[in-house]
Amino acid sequence: MSRGMSHGGVDWLSKSLIIVESPAKAKTIEKFLGRKYTVKASMGHVRDLPKSQLGVSVENNFEPKYITIRGKGEILKELRDSARKAERVYLATDPDREGEAISWHLAHVLKLPLDEPLRIEFHEITKDAIQRAIKQPRPIDLARVEAQQARRVLDRLVGYKLSPLLWRKVRRGLSAGRVQSVAVRLIVDREREIQAFVPEEYWSLTARVKADSGQPFTAKYWGVNDRKTELKTREQVQEVIGAVAGGSPAASGVSGDGTVSSPTAEVFDLSAAGIAIQVRSVKRREKRRNPAFPFTTSSLQQEAARKLGFTVRRTMAVAQQLYEGLSLGEAGHTGLVTYIRTDSTRIADEAALAAGEFIERTYGKEYRPEQRREAERRAGEQGAHEAIRPTDVNRTPESVKPYLTPDQYRLYRLIWERFVASQMAPAVLDTVSVDLAAGEHVFRASGQSIRFPGFMKVYIEGEDEEGQREENGGLLPELAEGQWVTLQALESRQHFTQPPPRYSEAMLVKALEERGIGRPSTYAPIIGTIQTRGYVEKREKRFHPTELGILVTDILKEYFPDIIDVEFTAHLEDKLDAVEEGQANWRELISRFYGPFEETLKQAEEKVGGFELEDEVSDVPCEKCGRMMVVKYGRFGKFLACPGFPECRSTKPILEETGVRCPACGTGRIVERKSKKGGRRFYGCTNYPDCNFVSWEKPVNRPCPECGAPYLVEKRVKELGLSHVCKQPECGYAESVEGMEEVHA
Repeated sequence: MSRGMSHGGVDWLSKSLIIVESPAKAKTIEKFLGRKYTVKASMGHVRDLPKSQLGVSVENNFEPKYITIRGKGEILKELRDSARKAERVYLATDPDREGEAISWHLAHVLKLPLDEPLRIEFHEITKDAIQRAIKQPRPIDLARVEAQQARRVLDRLVGYKLSPLLWRKVRRGLSAGRVQSVAVRLIVDREREIQAFVPEEYWSLTARVKADSGQPFTAKYWGVNDRKTELKTREQVQEVIGAVAGGSPAASGVSGDGTVSSPTAEVFDLSAAGIAIQVRSVKRREKRRNPAFPFTTSSLQQEAARKLGFTVRRTMAVAQQLYEGLSLGEAGHTGLVTYIRTDSTRIADEAALAAGEFIERTYGKEYRPEQRREAERRAGEQGAHEAIRPTDVNRTPESVKPYLTPDQYRLYRLIWERFVASQMAPAVLDTVSVDLAAGEHVFRASGQSIRFPGFMKVYIEGEDEEGQREENGGLLPELAEGQWVTLQALESRQHFTQPPPRYSEAMLVKALEERGIGRPSTYAPIIGTIQTRGYVEKREKRFHPTELGILVTDILKEYFPDIIDVEFTAHLEDKLDAVEEGQANWRELISRFYGPFEETLKQAEEKVGGFELEDEVSDVPCEKCGRMMVVKYGRFGKFLACPGFPECRSTKPILEETGVRCPACGTGRIVERKSKKGGRRFYGCTNYPDCNFVSWEKPVNRPCPECGAPYLVEKRVKELGLSHVCKQPECGYAESVEGMEEVHA
């Protein structure tokens, strides 16, 4: 087909050009619009500040200097050619600040008038949404552009002014970012809380009780009469046991089955003592539990980490695929979820109506609430945005499963279930709380039963280690006030208070969001950067600060307290929001920030002394000079370098052992490596280049239980998710890592 003609002989001049960011998005949209439209992709930003210089003219009222991003020349040439031939040009980049800025840059390089209605915006890639957007073009929103520009300039000033100071005073190659430094501080502060934590002893005392019906249950010690009492020592516990059990011979530290109690746990068998205690009160109530609201970007990142084990980066990559559109067989390319960068829990009326009809049809009328529940709009929330939801609630996870990868299916199912549950009726629980009196000492038993499951039929929200709610126990027998029950045993157990847990990815995202630090779209790059730079490292899915991270945090806290102050950073985010709302001038905002910052920078240059941070020495000798190599940090993370630099410039990647011997040569070990192009992870032999064994799948140091092959590999199996699989094709052994359920192909 010639450049000037389209299918059916329609001349290019009668076509309109739509520019989006990605080819996947372009492919999906083009299918919806027909032959009168051509859709091209800009492949993200086309202009940015230069990497090699500050790129901001402080003297000229902070005017940014934009240049064409390297490698975008051919793309821009193609876009210019297409724009010249088009009857009309529409800019359909993402519906947020970043997308607005990309459209603004495109308008500049394509010489499009900024005051004309050329910007179209949609929050889901469906036929109806795209066709509606085409009919409602608008001019570029310059307030949004200025908000993005203010953030970009502010971050550039902080990063490019602070980083050289750290290079000179601590170590070359370090970076300091406006938001990343605060994230590191949270991790460092948490580590110091843990180190300073002094455990406190406390004891629990549990009564095992049997009712007249013969049904046993347990009750925990609550206190004395109406005063809640904590048991701090073993002596206090023994006093209570003595008062409750009296002179029973079984209350001597030896259980009825002859088991000697340990110093930290004691069980007293009182079944033969015939001790009766009285039901002092029975409180029953109905408890209604509302569903969680549909996902925002942040809550999706947190829940995917809890329930699916996804990193923030992995969640956003898969969510982007679901948003841009996937091939669904005869249905063609279709966007499965609405826009994935949002801080709103709002749901469009038509989506809520469709969900209600689906719920009534699928689960029953009683599961559809009489009235919709909506969250109050938070300060700074972008009102035009919706929560993340499926574009069509009738497109169930199972109906699209054959067309999705395991990651896509699992994340789509999470989004779909959360959305459907959010539109369902509350769950109704029957709770009961029973107080049992043994003299003046009170034990409390609680239980609950589900009267109506409501939204819980579809989905229950996960929780972090921090702030977990204490659920009521199971079912209790029918009890009445004044009734006597039999005490069967008393069990005491020693405990110690625990320090706050280290941050997981989900917990760190939650902490950043709660404190108003950064924006959901920035969390993935922030978390990646602080690890790559060597400020923190992840061990057993928890963040630990490195010595370098602690040192840099302490320097910034002493000399740049505002930059690393949580409240100051959150306040700055509010001011950036005010720019977007047209209530503040972006240049004035930066000017008020930069004056004090520049003065502090000058003082720090004079006051900050040099810090000798010793490199971590490895056990790997340099192949050129024999010195033991040291750990260094580069833009792609840790690597080994010779300490004899610059005389010896030898470097090596850090090889992560898998514990598996090379099946090809038999003498080498299989280690993790990264490809030069794209940094993709693969596994190869330590004897390379003499041995060329490579594998994209991670070897697992465990023989196949089915055929005895020396090792398994880690891969994703459609039915099982992440699995350990035998490499022998004739064997077919596979086991789910998540559920460890064995199946045979």
